[in-house]
Amino acid sequence: MTLDSCINIADKCFMRIALRLARRGLGRTGDNPSVGCVLVRDGEILAMARTSDGGQPHAETNALLRAGQKALGATAYITLEPCIHWGKTPPCSEALIKAGVTRVVLAMNDPDCRVNGGGFAMLTSAGIKVITGVSLVEAQKVIAGYIYRKKIGRPLVTLKLATSLDGCIATAAGSCRWISGSTARARGHLLRAKHDAILIGSGTATADDPELTCRLPGLEAQSPVRVVLDSNLSIAHSAKLVTTAKQVPTWVICGTKTNPKKREKLEACGVTVLPDISDKNSRPAVDVIMSLLAQRGINNLLVEGGATVAGEFIQHKVVDIIALFRSPITIGDGRASLKGLSVMDLQEAPRFVSEGIEKLGADTLEILRRPERLI
Repeated sequence: MTLDSCINIADKCFMRIALRLARRGLGRTGDNPSVGCVLVRDGEILAMARTSDGGQPHAETNALLRAGQKALGATAYITLEPCIHWGKTPPCSEALIKAGVTRVVLAMNDPDCRVNGGGFAMLTSAGIKVITGVSLVEAQKVIAGYIYRKKIGRPLVTLKLATSLDGCIATAAGSCRWISGSTARARGHLLRAKHDAILIGSGTATADDPELTCRLPGLEAQSPVRVVLDSNLSIAHSAKLVTTAKQVPTWVICGTKTNPKKREKLEACGVTVLPDISDKNSRPAVDVIMSLLAQRGINNLLVEGGATVAGEFIQHKVVDIIALFRSPITIGDGRASLKGLSVMDLQEAPRFVSEGIEKLGADTLEILRRPERLI
C-alpha cells in the first residue's frame, strides 16, 4: 500500500478518467460517495463506470460487469478504496478478487469506519498489487462532502450568493429578478444538480415561492432534496414547494412549538416534517440542522437562503465554499447579502480564499473556500 516509483504517467492519466466519471455522479448517488472505476489491460481501456444513481451498484461492480472475463489480469483504477462489507450488493473488494484483477491503483482510503484500510488489506492478502495515493488531492475534492459527513458529522456546505457589484441581493423595495443574467442562472441550476440538498429559510419560501429544482434540459431528474427552515410551519399549503412535494422531496425543519394540525396537513401533501429542534430562540439550530442532514445521508448541501440564513451559516462557521455570482450593476441602498453577522475587529472576520473566476456572459462566478477547511 505505497505511493512509489511503480506509478507512471499512464496511471495518472487513467485515474484522471476515473475522477471525471466520479464527478459526473455528484448529486446522484444518494448517501454513497460518487466513485469512478476504469479497468485497463495492456494500455487498453476494457470498461469504465461510476457509482449508479441512488448509490447502487457501486462503480467497481458496474465496470466488472461491463468487462466480463476480460477483467482477468487487468489493472483497476478506482477513486476510493473498495468496500468490504455487504450491503445491497457483495463487497467490491471481493468482486475484484474474483474477477482476477492483478493490480489496483487507488486515489484514497475510505473514511467509513466499516472500510478504512480493510479494502486495501483484503486485496493485498489476495496477492493483488495495490498502489495508493494517486491524484489524492483531486479525489478528496470530488467526495469532500462524503468525507465531511463521515469525519465530522455534517455535510460540506456551499453558500450561493447572487449579488450586485456593491453586494446587494435586492433593491430596498425587494426587487431581485433578475440580478443575474440567463447564463449565470443556468450555471446556478447546474450547481443545484451537483448537490444532494438545497436549503432556504421560511422568509425566502414566502417571498419568492421558489421551486428549487434543476431546470436544465436533461437534468430535471437531478433536482436536490429541498430543505426549508420554518420554525412555526408558516409555509403556505399552496406554495410550490408543498404542491410538488410528492414529485420532489421536500423537508421542513421546524421549532419546538408548532401546531400539530399544520404538521399533519403538510405531511398529507407529501412534505417530510423533521423532528422538532430549536435553539434558545426557538429557531432551528445550525449545528443540529447539520447533524440531522448528515444522519439523513446528505453529503453536499447548497444554501440558497436569504440574508438571514446566509449570515447565520457564516457566523456558525459551517460555510466551506461560497459560489459568488456577481452582476455588473450597482444598487446602492439595497438589501445586503448577509444579515445578523456583526464583525467589530477585522482580525475576527471570516475569511475565504479565491479559487478562480468564471465568466458567465456579463456576470462572473467566483468560487471561494474557507482556508481552515477539513481538506
